[in-house]
Amino acid sequence: MGYYSRRPYLSFGPSMTPTVKKLLIISGAVFLLQAIVGHQMNLIFGLVPALVWQKYFLWQLVTYIFLHGGLFHLLFNLFALWMFGCELERYWGFSVFLRYFFITGICTVLITPDLFIPTIGMSGAIYGILLAYGWFFPNRIIYIYLFFPIKAKYFVMIFGAIELYASIAGTGGGIAHITHLGGMVFGITYLNYHDIWRFLYQYYMRWKWSRLKRRYKVINGEKNSDKTFH
Repeated sequence: MGYYSRRPYLSFGPSMTPTVKKLLIISGAVFLLQAIVGHQMNLIFGLVPALVWQKYFLWQLVTYIFLHGGLFHLLFNLFALWMFGCELERYWGFSVFLRYFFITGICTVLITPDLFIPTIGMSGAIYGILLAYGWFFPNRIIYIYLFFPIKAKYFVMIFGAIELYASIAGTGGGIAHITHLGGMVFGITYLNYHDIWRFLYQYYMRWKWSRLKRRYKVINGEKNSDKTFH
């Protein structure tokens, strides 16, 4: 990732927004605390689905987002949050942006591959943000490694394809690719929930109507040629 064009001028990333700034500070502070406390923080505050479902460690749904497995993991996520999150916060406002951030982060618990191994990091939320960026700014030009221009929509498709392949192939070496992909899936679900709900409702009504037709015989009325149910 690198420069991106907002036409008609070129700039190195967006200006900082308040909510993104707070998330960056919190993540940095938690990482320093991790360095002091050690691995024990991951066991208590990382996302362990078995503890969430069985022991009601509900705080893990939020706290795991701010834990990271190393400096590169932290810097990559914070860089992506700054590059793409600031634009979305300005577009949505802080409340919608923050709700989307936590929904895409928290919902990944539904597809976390291992119930007993801690999952840490905001990567699920980051990939959700990346999806939303490509959705609302599809033709925005992103310069990969400062030199290679690509439209945001294709950038998102490439990352999505990589995560899909990695999830199916089982590659990763400790990287939860299915969680990254889940962030995108829950992101697009959130952005289209009205259409999805309408589709499900229409599908249910068609199913219900077909059941009614099987239960009742259709005949012609004596004074009316229209078909009626009896």
